[in-house]
Amino acid sequence: MYPLFFKPIPKQRLWGGRKLMGFLNKPFHGNEIGESWELSAVSGDESVVSAGPLQGKQLNELIELYKADLVGKSVYERFGNDFPVLIKYIDAQKDLSVQLHPHDHLAKERHNSFGKNEMWYIMDADPGAQLIAGFSKDTDQNEYQQYLQNGQIEDLLHYETVKRGDTFFIRTGTVHAIGAGILLAEIQQTSDVTYRIFDWNRTDKDGNTRELHTELALDAIDFAKRDNHKVVYTTDTNQRNLMVDSPYFKTEIIVVDGEMNIQTVQLDSFVVLMAAQGDSQISVDGTTYALPFGSTVLLPACLTGFTIKSNQSEVLMVTM
Repeated sequence: MYPLFFKPIPKQRLWGGRKLMGFLNKPFHGNEIGESWELSAVSGDESVVSAGPLQGKQLNELIELYKADLVGKSVYERFGNDFPVLIKYIDAQKDLSVQLHPHDHLAKERHNSFGKNEMWYIMDADPGAQLIAGFSKDTDQNEYQQYLQNGQIEDLLHYETVKRGDTFFIRTGTVHAIGAGILLAEIQQTSDVTYRIFDWNRTDKDGNTRELHTELALDAIDFAKRDNHKVVYTTDTNQRNLMVDSPYFKTEIIVVDGEMNIQTVQLDSFVVLMAAQGDSQISVDGTTYALPFGSTVLLPACLTGFTIKSNQSEVLMVTM
């Protein structure tokens, strides 16, 4: 097997812009493109290999074909033919709705889906850009509903002003929203289940509001104020710096300046590399592949390692 690049899948969103095309050079057309799904096994949105002998194959087909050689023995034992993560780039030209995601048990019971813990890495942010992560104080269901019914829910939310490099881990049950002017990389469990609780009272071109999931959300919300959403991490050069180590995925950041060899045989996992800042090259078994800014590659678990080269870049490394 070899490093697998996939065709990015564009997602039009009313809050999307044009940075995915202009900034990350995605081959999309149109306006309001909010998401680029880089690596997906979500039903109906399966990623397709873009080059090499496996060109045209879907990710789920590859897992059925190669099993542990692709994803790792322990990963295959745990997830079978389900790919456990969904990898995206997101461009918020406008504010996203305030929303949350159910935990694994609730998502399985209601939607036959995984829950959705997710990580955000800010790739670019306009001055003063903000996101929402959790509540500004401890609350409960009754108080929350009062704020919601009185049109004051914004007063109950915790806002973070962000800059490039800021990273957040958003656990299930956490109310959250990406704010206008933010471009980010998102790593999440494979799930497309979202409960929208507030959408800024906006309407589409036909005057319709988007559906809210007020009742569904009630027993999924974490009403506690928590201060652990923002991730503190180091950025030592030519080192694997841990960002998030969760039961759902592990993310490290590699700040590359020159050349670095990384052994992966001991991980028993696939490796996803996201070019979060700058351009890089990776070499595997004597073959070199370009990893330009904004690209994503899947390294099968059967590969023993890779070399990464760059004058100056930052690469997110995702494993299980």
